[in-house]
Amino acid sequence: MTRPLSRLLPLLLFTLLPLGAAAQSAPQEQAPQEVGVVTLEEAAVPYSVTLPGRAVASEQTEIRPRVSGMIEEIPYPSGQRVSAGDTLFRLEAASYEAALAAAEAERVGAQVAVDTAQATVDRYARLEGSAVTTSDLQTARATLAQARATLSSAEAALQSAQLDLDRVEIKSPIDGVADVPAVSVGTLVTANQTTALTTVTATDPIFIDVAESSARIMRVRARIDSGAMTVGDRLEAVLTLENGETYSGTGQLVSPGLIVSTTTGSVDLRFRFDNPDRMILPGQFLRVEVTVGTQSAVLVPQRATDRQSDGTLTAFVLRDGTARRVEIASAGTYRNAWITTGGVAAGDQVIVDGRSNLMDGAQVTPVPVTIDAAGVVQDAQAD
Repeated sequence: MTRPLSRLLPLLLFTLLPLGAAAQSAPQEQAPQEVGVVTLEEAAVPYSVTLPGRAVASEQTEIRPRVSGMIEEIPYPSGQRVSAGDTLFRLEAASYEAALAAAEAERVGAQVAVDTAQATVDRYARLEGSAVTTSDLQTARATLAQARATLSSAEAALQSAQLDLDRVEIKSPIDGVADVPAVSVGTLVTANQTTALTTVTATDPIFIDVAESSARIMRVRARIDSGAMTVGDRLEAVLTLENGETYSGTGQLVSPGLIVSTTTGSVDLRFRFDNPDRMILPGQFLRVEVTVGTQSAVLVPQRATDRQSDGTLTAFVLRDGTARRVEIASAGTYRNAWITTGGVAAGDQVIVDGRSNLMDGAQVTPVPVTIDAAGVVQDAQAD
């Protein structure tokens, strides 16, 4: 006998219900997620610090007259290089030429007096005891000595007059770049005046003064003493200009600091840079990266890490086929990696790719990859 459809539906639902419930309760197995891993290695890493610096001219002098007079000529080109001995200003020389001629005449007259006195002494010496007394000879010798003293004074006056004439041409004492003159032709200047006529500045080489914390210096010394850091033959500095570009030349330490500032607790250091093109000008503020030495460290790629809300640096490390989140202690950066001091060790495999939605303890399948200099992940098989 055929049953009505309305009576068959509850029976069918009752029959299918256990099967549906069993299907929903069965766990769905997921394949392990593929992740890119990099094997960590220990490497020799430069230890460097970045310090603010200020450019200082290697030499700078203010030009002042040493004799008085009126400026007759300014022969140097402003803003151009001058050499030591180049004439910058020329004063009117007529009065000093006249003074030199007068001094020369005085010297000639004094020389004639010496010659006359000498002849008298020679004649009296031959006639002593006959026509000339000993007293007369002594008087002649005294006159000769006085004439010689007068001659010496005249020669000194002549030399002084010559120096004054030479100083009419005001010359640069150093090699450098001469600034714009502060006076013009026709200006009356005086000897050793306080106002400078111009300034000559030497910018090649140029000095960069930096200040380093004495506390950090002590920490670096402790690392060196413990053997954690190896110091090179010399400190080298790389300069970053105000526009962010890296300066091509490398600086060398020329003046190590010996005194700690009582106000800032820092030590002043001076580095020397070649500056043939005058890219660096005195007074500029720049950044100096000083490489102190090298240290052994494990480098962790920055793209493999996350910064937690509390500031903790973490990364996923492959442990027995699972991803484990670990905390990393760092001591700065090198290129595109963290310099680590704890949390990981050489030989660990850190996950750098496929970290999206990755949970601690998740099963993963590692795929070896590499990271290029730009921080981009590359397939290890492509190398």
